[in-house]
This record gives sequence, C-alpha cells and structure tokens, in this order.
Amino acid sequence: MHTADAGRCRLLIFDCDGVLVDSERISHQVLVELLAEHGIAITLEQTIARFIGASTARCAVELAELLGRPEADDAMREFARRTKAAFAADLQTVVGVPELLATLTARALPYCVASNGNPAKMDFTLSHTGLQHLFEGRRYSATDVALPKPAPDLFLHAARCMAVPPALCAVVEDTPTGIAAARAAGMWALGFAAMTPGHQLHAAGAHQVFTQMAELPALLWAGSGARP
Repeated sequence: MHTADAGRCRLLIFDCDGVLVDSERISHQVLVELLAEHGIAITLEQTIARFIGASTARCAVELAELLGRPEADDAMREFARRTKAAFAADLQTVVGVPELLATLTARALPYCVASNGNPAKMDFTLSHTGLQHLFEGRRYSATDVALPKPAPDLFLHAARCMAVPPALCAVVEDTPTGIAAARAAGMWALGFAAMTPGHQLHAAGAHQVFTQMAELPALLWAGSGARP
C-alpha cells in the first residue's frame, strides 16, 4: 500500500489502550501493586512484557498462573475496580491524538477503534477522555469475534463493518500482539513505539514504526509509508 496513491488507504484502524488513551502504564502499575499484596514481586516491565496487548480472557489466565490458582475471577474483578478508579483520576488521551483525529476528519479518511479490551472498558476510557463521540458506531471489541488478537478476526470484522477491503486498511498498534493481528489480516501495520520498544514491533512485522502521533500524517500522506 502507498497511501499517497489516490487514497489507497481507505480506513485507519486504531487500537485503544496505549494508542488512543494513555492507559497502559496506569493499568500495569495497578497490577504490580495488586500482585504485591498477594506476595508476588513483579516489576512494571515484567507485567508489560507478560500482559500488554492480551485479551481480558488471556489476562485472567496469566493472572491465575501467577497466583497459583485454577482461576482468578476475584482478582480480575478487583483489578478492574482499581483500574477504573485509577483511570478516573489520571487517564488522558495519548499526546497528539485529538489533533490527529481532527486531521483525519479534515482529510476525509475514515477511522475506527478495534480493541482486545471489553466494550465496557473501552466505553469508559473513551468517554472519560472525551473521545467517545468521535468513535460512535465505530467501536469493535474482541468480544465481537471468535478469537482475539493476535488472530486477525477483530481487524477483519472491523473492516467488514466499515465496508473496506482489508488490503486498503491501515492499523495503528502498540504491541507485537496487535501488529501480528494486523499482518495476519493483510493490512498495513503501523507500530506506535510508546511502551513497547520499536525493535520488538519491527520483529513482529510492523511495516513502519513511529514514536509520536504527530508523525503519523506524514506516513499516511507524504509518501513515506509504502508497504513492502
């Protein structure tokens, strides 16, 4: 794909956590503190490596394994409660996102959000940061499909709902899990290297990696975003 060629990119699909809303560091810090209360010492970097990009169901499995239990429903409920409180206090958009969305609207490039998170979490984070109305009718969750990322199901579902062929879609993701899903869907994978090092996103198959949202328009329209 070369988006400078007659608008070949017809749809931009965003991940939510860590891409639109700056939630990843907050939620992982909550997890570190929760695990410490259960006598499990784990660093922020270790939780990020283990949990970032995972679906809610996968997080429950990982948490149960760390706690040495067959399931972790109570811990997941407590994690959700504490995370929501932390988001209510501190959550903001990722720097540059409002300006980027205004640019996409001005240039008439459709966009949507597709997250491994559940709809309730996505609605809360987008609403709290003032983004919800910008994605009205264009929010897709792993709960909508059979398999979460890294399977391509969610991105293919979003493309179908938005009536755009996968080959004309670009995806903005901040995790190897999401990049793998975008590649499996046959889409242009753009890696946002915020909490995940750029080399890991490249290794996962990102066609382009960037570190600031202000860089994205150049990738989309200035001819520097050709897909190999």
